[in-house]
Amino acid sequence: MEIICIEKQTFEELRVRFCAFEQRVARVCRPVEDLGLKNWLDNQEVCEVLRINKKTLQAYRAKGVLPFSRIKNKLFYKPEDIQRLLELNYHPLIKNKS
Repeated sequence: MEIICIEKQTFEELRVRFCAFEQRVARVCRPVEDLGLKNWLDNQEVCEVLRINKKTLQAYRAKGVLPFSRIKNKLFYKPEDIQRLLELNYHPLIKNKS
């Protein structure tokens, strides 16, 4: 076995460079972070969730009731926007005080 001696400063410099290289490799090899793109819903899914037909959904878009994103002819909706729509239109039961 061969032993090589180097100065402490050189060793520290090599260690810092190796750590930086390790971080770059980790970033490249890490799977792409989920940016929430898997959660977007299309027309059919929104209609199923809200139990409405496509014409009603179209009216919601036209009136600005429900925000959407369009890529070519395909429409997408954020689940948070669907949730907000439901919460804004929530009407709790009012009990009569008798």
